Amino acid sequence: MKAAARKPATATPPAATGRAKAAGPRPDKAGAKEAPLPDGQDTAKVPARKTARNAKAVLPEADAVPLPVETVIDAVRPAYWDEACADLMKRDRILRKMIPTYGPAHLVSRGDPFVTLARAVVGQQISVKAAQSVWERLHAACPKLTPAQFLRAGPEKLAGCGLSKRKGEYLIDLADHFKAGTVHVAEWAQMDDEAVIAELTQIRGIGRWTAEMFLMFNLMRPNVLPLDDIGLINAISANYFSGEPVTRSEAREVAANWEPWRTVATWYMWRSLDPLPVTY
Repeated sequence: MKAAARKPATATPPAATGRAKAAGPRPDKAGAKEAPLPDGQDTAKVPARKTARNAKAVLPEADAVPLPVETVIDAVRPAYWDEACADLMKRDRILRKMIPTYGPAHLVSRGDPFVTLARAVVGQQISVKAAQSVWERLHAACPKLTPAQFLRAGPEKLAGCGLSKRKGEYLIDLADHFKAGTVHVAEWAQMDDEAVIAELTQIRGIGRWTAEMFLMFNLMRPNVLPLDDIGLINAISANYFSGEPVTRSEAREVAANWEPWRTVATWYMWRSLDPLPVTY
């Protein structure tokens, strides 16, 4: 059977609901455009799988890894969370069973744009445990976790916390953008998703996946679908295709049933693989 013809057996077809719009701006139509593969391939040119069990999901840029959850002071439930959960449970039979399993747990935002992005950079290419260890040493070296402190520390001191030389340079470049005001931090809340992604990906070390994590975990946008996220692809495979590898197109087809709450559905997909929530 060709991949294009395969349908998830347990998804409930979308239905018109007349629900209120989610808090925050919705992505433009351009937001539905498929992000390029990390190696620059056009997904239209990727051949249909011949041996599905040997296929591998696409990794996000730099194999980024979320850090473990921490207590976030004054964390609040996103304004749209309850509505999103209720709607998703009506529309999708997998999520209908999954969402109640995790009780009151929900997405939380750290609230500090610089810290969110710095943590995302730290988590690239290393294990969760190693990333947390590096972050704790960075926190000790720069207790206020401000761009100015990172710049004063310099790349050598940052590297001494366990970062690679390149990753230290990424953090310095990120701090420099914030200190110099070359990113429009105060305007991000009013900008649409693709505009924020376009601005963030101009910073060294930040690709589309990292920018999408920022949209989800900092701006708490309700309809983000990080197709380059290996965890999301694996969760869709496990929950909708009996563990068979899936293409980005198939993942997008499943996620079409989640709109306009793809952030919420993605968060629960992650929970199905690892019950411990993460935050940036």
